[in-house]
Amino acid sequence: MQEIFPTLSVGFEDRRVQLHIGDAVDFLRKSHEGLYDAIIVDSSDPIGPAQELVEKPFFQTLARALRPGGVLCNQTEGMWLHTHLIQDMLSICRDVFKGSVHYAWASVPTYPSGVIGFLLCSTDGPPVDFLNPVNPIEKQEEVEKPERELKFYNSEMHKAAFCIAIVCNEGAEHSKLSRR
Repeated sequence: MQEIFPTLSVGFEDRRVQLHIGDAVDFLRKSHEGLYDAIIVDSSDPIGPAQELVEKPFFQTLARALRPGGVLCNQTEGMWLHTHLIQDMLSICRDVFKGSVHYAWASVPTYPSGVIGFLLCSTDGPPVDFLNPVNPIEKQEEVEKPERELKFYNSEMHKAAFCIAIVCNEGAEHSKLSRR
C-alpha cells in the first residue's frame, strides 16, 4: 500500500503507529492491559470463524487492551440489512465500554445496501465526543492548504453519519442505534 498510495499511508511513518496484521483475537488476548490509545478493527463478515468478532468476549478483550479514554473503531454492518446484529453489538458494547458508544455509517456504493457501519466506543476515562470533530477540517484548511481538495467530507457530513433512520430503531428499547 505504501508504494501504491504513498500519500494515504503517511501515518505508518509515525513512530507511535504499530500495524498488526493477523488474528486479532489471539493478539489482543496476549497484549498488556491498557496498552493502546486506539484500536481499529476492519474485520470480515461475522460468519464462521469470524462470528466471535461480534460476541461479548471479543469486546471485553478490546476494552481491556485500551487505556482509560481509549477509543475503538469497529467495522459493523449496514443498518438497512443487519439492524438486529448491530443492535446486539451496541447492547454488548454499552455493557462493556463505560465511556461513549455510538453507531455511525458512511455511503459505500460497492457494499450491499450502499452503506457500511462503524461502532465507535471509548473506555471510561477522559470523555470522548465522537459526534463533534476535535479538529474540524474547515479550521485546518484555514491554517494549511490541503494537498488535495476534499469533495465529500466536512463537519456537517461527520455529524450526519450519526443520524439514524427511525425504522432502524423500531423494537429496540436498550439497543437503539442512536440515543436522542
